[in-house]
Amino acid sequence: MNSASQWIVLAQILRPQGRKGEVLADLFTDFPERFDTHPSVWLAPEGFAEQSEAEQTDAATHAGSQPAASPLTQSAEVVSHWLPVGRNAGRIVLHFAGIDSIEQAEKLSGKEVLIPLEERLPLDSDAAYISDLIGCTVYDRDRAIGTVATVEFPTTPDGTRRLDDAAPLLSVLSPSGDEILIPFARDFLLSLDPAAKSIRMSLPEGLTEINLQSSNESSSPKKSQRSSAAEK
Repeated sequence: MNSASQWIVLAQILRPQGRKGEVLADLFTDFPERFDTHPSVWLAPEGFAEQSEAEQTDAATHAGSQPAASPLTQSAEVVSHWLPVGRNAGRIVLHFAGIDSIEQAEKLSGKEVLIPLEERLPLDSDAAYISDLIGCTVYDRDRAIGTVATVEFPTTPDGTRRLDDAAPLLSVLSPSGDEILIPFARDFLLSLDPAAKSIRMSLPEGLTEINLQSSNESSSPKKSQRSSAAEK
């Protein structure tokens, strides 16, 4: 099954938060401020964005950058948002137009907050979207190591908070089927060409062997947030 490429998941709604229709959501973007300037989003059932390209075409069509209405998607507008602290740090509270009660908010539980791929915000030169990294071949200078299967973020031991100072980890699948975790760090990067699906790096000697041996013992990495930007 091919990966769908027409949608980006910004968040996934967990449950009501508050008494006026607010919802708590897992945040899958490094740019929560986009809701201030780009409040229009789409809501869809969990997994909608991961359907195959053929299934995606059956479910929704696009005119320009805006998807047409479909039984699986609904348009929505974020009227306010904020980032909670404490045990919900790293998540986001969203309030959608027309959702004004706990009962209405409960009906949104489990839904994904989406935008079309074309509406991603432009990135600085020192960052890349995770969706652009998936499927890239990683080279250590001229030696092909494998293909990026996913991107993980190191977290605290309890898995509740991302370690902002730690480099994201490319989970690279070698030709033999082994997983190698490679830090996506600026100091190692030689070139990045998403169009050519190529990431060329200069890795310290022995790093791939060490991370191959310890990849199953990594300290609480968190799987890629599907619309996040991975800093180089």
